[in-house]
Amino acid sequence: MNNVNYARQLDHLLEQPETKGKHLFLHSCCAPCSSYVLEYLRSFFSITVFYYNPNITEDAEYRKRVIEQKRLIGIFNAMGDAYPIEIVEGDYVPEQFFAMSRGYEKCPEGGERCFRCYEMRLRETALQAKKAEADYFTTTLTISPLKNAAKINEIGQQLSEDSEDAEDERTTQEEELEVPFLPSDFKKKNGYKRSVELSKEYDLYRQDYCGCIFSKVERETQKNDDCSHSSSTSEQ
Repeated sequence: MNNVNYARQLDHLLEQPETKGKHLFLHSCCAPCSSYVLEYLRSFFSITVFYYNPNITEDAEYRKRVIEQKRLIGIFNAMGDAYPIEIVEGDYVPEQFFAMSRGYEKCPEGGERCFRCYEMRLRETALQAKKAEADYFTTTLTISPLKNAAKINEIGQQLSEDSEDAEDERTTQEEELEVPFLPSDFKKKNGYKRSVELSKEYDLYRQDYCGCIFSKVERETQKNDDCSHSSSTSEQ
């Protein structure tokens, strides 16, 4: 069992004077999930939000979430009390997600398909972080009570270690661009609760599924089951 306290690890790192002003490449899944993370970290890091989510199946849904992400960043930047936040939008190619999930369509939410999705998005984040010469990369995904923070941190750390283990195959430039993973469990210390409060405060568009068609169908099924149960109960 993984008993690592990733929130404590992050706090320890933030206490180090040399961390101040470093460049963080932050993968974001949506504005609501990033709200607390940006509020918390923008005084410590110069942040580039990387919006890369090919798992979002519907184009209209994707566009809504991008717009809200940019609006939230504008709100924080307008405050002028911390490092400015930038945003980079990754390629939106849903076919990448479907290719990755082939053979895992029937996995339940939170299972192997989700782990592969985390890895796909974090791998691209690490790659773009290297290109940007960032000091760290991480993701907002650990804010969700439904996401496996230990697995997300394991994947992120493994991506960093894979880069280190491939030293003989790397060029000097690749060695210089090596980016460590920033540990996190953003839901801790009332982080998730704060994200809900900020979402209400800024009237952020918020959905009740992660974005992929599998989570959407599962969520709709749950709603229908809840309605059926409620209806049958009221008739008794």
